Amino acid sequence: MSTLYVMENGATVRKDGDQIKIDLPKGETLLRMPMEKLEQLVILGNVTVTAQALKALLQRGIPVVYLTQQGRLLGKLQPFENKNIPLRWHQFAAASSPKKRLAISRSIVKGKLLNQRTLLQRAKREGVQGLDDSVRQLGILARKVDSAADMNKVRGLEGAGAAEYFRQWPKLIRQIGFRFPGRVRRPPTDPANSMLSFGYMLLMNEVFSACHIVGFDPYLGFFHMDRYGRPALALDLMEEFRPVLVDSLVLSLINKRVLEPEDFESELGGATRMRPHALRKFLAAWENKRRTLVRHHIFDRQVPYWWAIELQARVLARVILGEMEEYIPFLTR
Repeated sequence: MSTLYVMENGATVRKDGDQIKIDLPKGETLLRMPMEKLEQLVILGNVTVTAQALKALLQRGIPVVYLTQQGRLLGKLQPFENKNIPLRWHQFAAASSPKKRLAISRSIVKGKLLNQRTLLQRAKREGVQGLDDSVRQLGILARKVDSAADMNKVRGLEGAGAAEYFRQWPKLIRQIGFRFPGRVRRPPTDPANSMLSFGYMLLMNEVFSACHIVGFDPYLGFFHMDRYGRPALALDLMEEFRPVLVDSLVLSLINKRVLEPEDFESELGGATRMRPHALRKFLAAWENKRRTLVRHHIFDRQVPYWWAIELQARVLARVILGEMEEYIPFLTR
């Protein structure tokens, strides 16, 4: 099963029998793919999907994701797959319980801090100097999370960890021509931040799908404050995977010179984005990363990262349903 990314301006996605066909504006066919091999369709920019194609994709349980050319998520057409009303009742009850909300949030933030610490430890083993204090500090913050008395304290520890972690990123980026002025989001003003923001968007889409498959309401979270239109639970569950999937990928693309500074362009308003050829390289690397096998600590089996995300959603479901005492985050070594 594969994710198909379509980013050619003016292209049309059509149904052709049991296949998806991509036609370019001048009439030539760019690609054909059997729908049985398609996991999801991701549209970037000015691409048309015919009504017949949409209907066929949804009937086969294949979601369609719409992004802008800049990589901002516009929306997602998701087939009906799960009607797990009992889980949603328990989800709403847990989110309404200050004690339960605090316990789950502690685990989420602790997982993120420990995975950030692991990424710095890996860089240290590869010869990067000056990381000892930050590695130690992230460990201290992770231990403090266990005794955090309220949500404000948990958020404070998460923020302190993020500041300490990203403070070391200029040392982690070893290719000349790249810089890291700190985490800049809206808009990202440099190549590294541009890749981080785009990667986090792809990760959020992955986690959103996992929430939907398991039966959660993706918009009702525990750590992230409820805000209209924001998928808070998806944002919660992606926290521990940010360093594991996105941050490590961005650093690899930079340090292995897969992408160069000239692969990026600046827009009006100061935003930086990948050029089309660089975006294709990033998407190919992302697909390889999400399919990389990793041992899941709870289920004790080798699974691709995309499945590990779904398994974490199922772990959370067990906690909410009372089948497990606490949420155990996904940790990497």
